[in-house]
Amino acid sequence: MAVVICISLTSHYSAKFAIAAPTDRQKKLSVKVGVSLILLTLAYFKYTHFIIGATNNVLETFGQNIIILDKIILPLGISFLSFQAISYIIDVARKDTLPAKNLIDFLAFVSLFPQLIAGPVLRYKDVGEQFNSRIHSYSKFSEGIKRFIIGLSMKIIIADSVAPIVDRIFSLDQPTFLEAWLGVIGYAIQLLFDFAGYSSMAVGLGLMIGFRFTENFNRPYISFSITEFWRRWHISLSRWLKDYLYIPLGGNRNGTLKTYRNLFLTMVLGGFWHGANWTFLLWGAWHGFFLMVERFFGIGSPQNKITGAISWVYTMLVVLLGWVFFRSADVGQAYRTYKGMVGFSNFSLSSEIYYSTQLVELFALVMGVLISVSGKQISQVFQSDFKRTWSTVTILFVGSVLLLNARSQSPFLYFQF
Repeated sequence: MAVVICISLTSHYSAKFAIAAPTDRQKKLSVKVGVSLILLTLAYFKYTHFIIGATNNVLETFGQNIIILDKIILPLGISFLSFQAISYIIDVARKDTLPAKNLIDFLAFVSLFPQLIAGPVLRYKDVGEQFNSRIHSYSKFSEGIKRFIIGLSMKIIIADSVAPIVDRIFSLDQPTFLEAWLGVIGYAIQLLFDFAGYSSMAVGLGLMIGFRFTENFNRPYISFSITEFWRRWHISLSRWLKDYLYIPLGGNRNGTLKTYRNLFLTMVLGGFWHGANWTFLLWGAWHGFFLMVERFFGIGSPQNKITGAISWVYTMLVVLLGWVFFRSADVGQAYRTYKGMVGFSNFSLSSEIYYSTQLVELFALVMGVLISVSGKQISQVFQSDFKRTWSTVTILFVGSVLLLNARSQSPFLYFQF
């Protein structure tokens, strides 16, 4: 809580100083100081161990004593809080939004509980007016209940049912061809339904208390390019990276080579934001590379069915191969998974995986795949007539509660970021 208050105070008063600054130079200084303090706080809690670990590897190589550091407890939601605080300072300085009327309003913004832990990443201009005037109605509240239950069912019925397959396969030392692909596809479904489920629950909770948040997912697995994928996956983060990192770096304004550099750096830093691990850096670099390739070749939405099929397969291959880095605990585990995916170990399922995999897990995986590539938003699947909608939502809620009581605790995946 102390960290939350410190970041909030830094953001609030940095924005006030930027507004009151008599010169552009002083305004820029206020923004730089505020953003730097927030980034230093984030770096201390999230990246100190990574930096010390890398330093110790170098020290051990030269036979020097390593640095011993006590464990640092990562505050929940610090990544999302930091991004929101930074966007507030910059938006106020740019005059893209009016500042909060007082500190209480700003603290209410940064501690808005429905999305506090795992997003979506809100900007003050998206919700600032709603603190002063928002509509409470039965229809809005009932819409929020439906969105919350749909998100809960995405998490409990699909994501948590697929999770055991993923955990078993990624714990193998030498996964076979079928196991590696089953694990990666399973993780793609688990992550989508886990994170999109949380986002849907956040939107639902917001509606129930009168707020309308931005959507965070739009059927990412029907994308025909990596560029399109990032317009559909974690939309609030993609927009944040574009507005507060890619464009300030220069965007596409300073020539082709610098545009490629800015794309690549944006994705590498976006990957590193997810966690202090080489795997996240490689995941960001992987996506950054393909964004550069697509920009070079002018790859966009398909114009015919044949091109569309090829483009979709290409996009899914890139996304799935990238998820290996994202899921792996270290580069070694990622390497072993890639070896399995190209058939270096074996091709069939091992008896361990064959007998431990339950039918309900496979059923949830198949359902997840079918829903994720359907032509409708997941939140719109049940939007039909009133009686059928509420009957379906009630069944989903009862099923989710029963499964939740029967299982051990399974936190949302993005809580770790």
